[in-house]
Amino acid sequence: MFSPGHFRLRHLVAGLAAFVADQWSKGRIDRLPDDFNHVVIPGVFRIVHAENPGVAFGLFQNAAPLFRDLLIGVSSVALLVILALLWRSQQSSRTGYAMALIAGGACGNLLDRVVHGNVVDFLLFYWGSHSFPVFNLADSAIVVGATLLVWEIIHDRSPRMGSSMAPTATNATIGAASAVKNEAPADLPS
Repeated sequence: MFSPGHFRLRHLVAGLAAFVADQWSKGRIDRLPDDFNHVVIPGVFRIVHAENPGVAFGLFQNAAPLFRDLLIGVSSVALLVILALLWRSQQSSRTGYAMALIAGGACGNLLDRVVHGNVVDFLLFYWGSHSFPVFNLADSAIVVGATLLVWEIIHDRSPRMGSSMAPTATNATIGAASAVKNEAPADLPS
């Protein structure tokens, strides 16, 4: 019905859309004052302007510049692994979209780190005095992509993998996706 190249193109478009939406939204937020704070849903959701020199969810914000350089290097390698897996391996459509979203989000945050030295975050969800760390569309794309990969591993074990759980693009990508967000890789099924 569709050739593998057709699906790769669709995945590329999805990843590119995530990257463009992320960069566009960060560009809009970056033009706002540093103390910008707009309530969208009272008691639940605000748009703010925050700059994050650390990693996901504001961790390591006061780390040395060497750490930032190491973060850029590790993220670059992980991104290259994801792109190679997306391009060279046969995977389900869901896995392809998942890897594309992770790659698009990783590209967005990596570009910000290289060009600006930090990442612009602006989505703040909270309830009362409790708040989730501020994040952006690149983070969202990475989390959605990783969630799709986990779903694929848990729920869609296909017959071609057999009982040996042979390595696939999905299994290898979980580790690479975790490296992009600088979290420990998820345990893979044995």
